Amino acid sequence: MDLGLADRVFILTGASRGLGLATARALIADGARVVISSRDADRVAEAVETLGGADRAAGVTTDLADPSTPRELVHTAQERFGRLDGALISVGGPTPGTAASMSDDQWTGAFETVFLGSVRAARTFAAALPEGGAIALVLSTSVKTPLAGLGLSNGFRPGLAMVAKDMADEFAPRGVRVLSILPGRFMTDRSRELFEATPDPATAAEAVAAGIPLRRIGEPTEFGQVAAFLLSPAASYVTGVAVPVDGGALRAL
Repeated sequence: MDLGLADRVFILTGASRGLGLATARALIADGARVVISSRDADRVAEAVETLGGADRAAGVTTDLADPSTPRELVHTAQERFGRLDGALISVGGPTPGTAASMSDDQWTGAFETVFLGSVRAARTFAAALPEGGAIALVLSTSVKTPLAGLGLSNGFRPGLAMVAKDMADEFAPRGVRVLSILPGRFMTDRSRELFEATPDPATAAEAVAAGIPLRRIGEPTEFGQVAAFLLSPAASYVTGVAVPVDGGALRAL
């Protein structure tokens, strides 16, 4: 299936590894070019190389909490590749802990990065997109059901899904799509680090897999392929939705 991605250009935030990097790989495999960003300069440089170097990818070391970041990313895409067709907006997970245990400073910090940083990026990218452009926010299944010990995520992710829905209505007349993607458990580098921190990593991973109907933890490639499709012209009539990619783990509709 031709996704229509040849020579299109996409911004991906938080994409020096994990699900963002997997999406960048899927986009490039179908002929797109990407601008990736992250706060870690070494990881950004390494990711650009793995994506095929400067001909296919550009890297920017920056933080979505910085108000200037979205404009810098748009400028990079337009200067390096001459256009911008879409964006995948992802930020790292906020500090774990229950909602009641989080301090005011922790709530404020997460709001600045996770919530406001994502909203600012989405509206800035949308303003720069032509007809046929698309934006996807990488959120969490906490949009649909709370996750134990992740109070900040439970608080902010559902709000971001509704922001995406609101923006989908606003930008649809211009032919710009906005949607959310809700990943479940994937075997990213971060997941491996968390499993390795347990007394028995293999048993810990098996316990997580047992709670997923497909009985396995997803591979990042499986997320990246879905995200690339949703950002592509092949999904041109899909907007305003929250799409779970979780092996069936989410029990809500």
